[in-house]
Amino acid sequence: MKSKANRKTKRVELGEHIIADPLICHGKPTFNGTRIMVWQILDDVADGHSWEFICNVRWGGRIPLAAVGEAVKLARHALLDRHGRLLRHPTGKTPSLAAA
Repeated sequence: MKSKANRKTKRVELGEHIIADPLICHGKPTFNGTRIMVWQILDDVADGHSWEFICNVRWGGRIPLAAVGEAVKLARHALLDRHGRLLRHPTGKTPSLAAA
């Protein structure tokens, strides 16, 4: 197991509640202090679950409501510019849900 001193990639704080750490879930964005991945919460939101259900029932109170909001905002910023227009991929292609 690699020690923290031997890290090639460092932990990145994406917000108050979300981090990406190469030593946790292979660097996928997770909620601070958990191994709950952001994509799992976004799937719950997409499935129509209330934020209260997601936080208090599905994940047993391990993430606060504000963390769900932060995940949604980060997803929005990954997809849309500040005017609400769809961002273009560096290749010029438009992001698609079909690939998900």
